[in-house]
Amino acid sequence: MRVFVTGATGFIGSAIVAELIAAGHKVLGLARSDAAAASLAAAGVAVHRGSLEHPDSLRSAVAAADGVIHTAFNHDFSRWKENCETDRRVIETLGSALARSDRPLIVTSGTGLLRAGQRGTEDDLPASTVPRVASEEAAASVAALGVHVSLVRLPPTVHGEGDHGFVPLLIGLAREKQVSAYVGEGSNRWAAVHRLDAAHLYRLALEKGSAAARYHGVAEEGVPFRDVAAVIARRLEVPLVSQSAEEANSHFGWFAHFAALDTPASSRRTRELLGWQPTQAGVLADLDGPGYFETGTGGGLAH
Repeated sequence: MRVFVTGATGFIGSAIVAELIAAGHKVLGLARSDAAAASLAAAGVAVHRGSLEHPDSLRSAVAAADGVIHTAFNHDFSRWKENCETDRRVIETLGSALARSDRPLIVTSGTGLLRAGQRGTEDDLPASTVPRVASEEAAASVAALGVHVSLVRLPPTVHGEGDHGFVPLLIGLAREKQVSAYVGEGSNRWAAVHRLDAAHLYRLALEKGSAAARYHGVAEEGVPFRDVAAVIARRLEVPLVSQSAEEANSHFGWFAHFAALDTPASSRRTRELLGWQPTQAGVLADLDGPGYFETGTGGGLAH
């Protein structure tokens, strides 16, 4: 297949590109800048110049593709609702360009949108009050047009080489504050997946996925936040401390909500339907290995 990938130079998108090429697919990658275009060309990817803000550039790329994987998203929390609505428009644009065909569209969402405190499954719908729900609403709207669209929900922690998401952010905070903190007992759980396992799931969803399906890219259902904080404390040789909600607001800032997030999730049905079996290291082993502390800190999100 010739697959159009948005976010093709990103943390997850670049892994998807490598996965697709290794499986014999051809990739057309969206590039907004000269640097992105050069990176894609070096990886053996055909370059399509354009951006999420220019619908015509997306439509012309879709016209040249047998399928689409959409991973690009702006994680600037200062414009969060606006960015979510942009994603809605992008998905609707991609979907309209794929209407009246059986070409697959894979859309990215997150397990963190599901109800907190319970083990989320592929059958569960996200909370309607969360702005990021726009992506799933858009997928449903294009499905109603007959588009072969499916969702891949990623967990809050997507880890691996090149991570610039939640885990590096926590490392950076611990370095800055000289403590590694968790909220309360730290028993709130984060689901997790390695970027290479996630990339493999996207390929399976593209090749074998069903229309209107929801798939969970979850390798670990729920890793206690305290366990993540403990590895960071040990590696940085700083104290591991429990904080009240009020203290956590001061320590974590805008990230305090995520630090207390309890959203375990299952991928049982995904594994049954697609035969997906994660094989990479878990988040704690990955965090404790080479890479995270030698390469410094990041500030963005995983996807």
